[in-house]
Amino acid sequence: QVELVESGGGSVQAGGSLRLSCKYSDLHYYVMAWFRQAPGKGSKGVARIYDLDGRNYLDDSVEGRFTITQDKAERMMYLQMNNLTPEDTAMYFCAAARNAVRGWRADDFEEWGQGTVVIVSS
Repeated sequence: QVELVESGGGSVQAGGSLRLSCKYSDLHYYVMAWFRQAPGKGSKGVARIYDLDGRNYLDDSVEGRFTITQDKAERMMYLQMNNLTPEDTAMYFCAAARNAVRGWRADDFEEWGQGTVVIVSS
């Protein structure tokens, strides 16, 4: 079983930056991703990265501001978030899937972390 532990959340002002980290315990995943859930809203995928070739995809809402990377030697995945806006306020979750996923379908990801909170004030 993969264990995922997020860190790096916090409170920042609009325009600021944060870097989220996800430590994972298992190398055998097919794709990893960051999802977020804003207060009163459903979960939404914002970034995913494929183990085999490092391909990554970003949701339109974060394109140009967020970057997803991984360090497989350290078993870490990162989400660099720049130019944050209040709309980025959410609980951010790290997720992992051992098989192919259908885009941003959360139920395709078997493993989830506990989440880390990001609050962006205007």
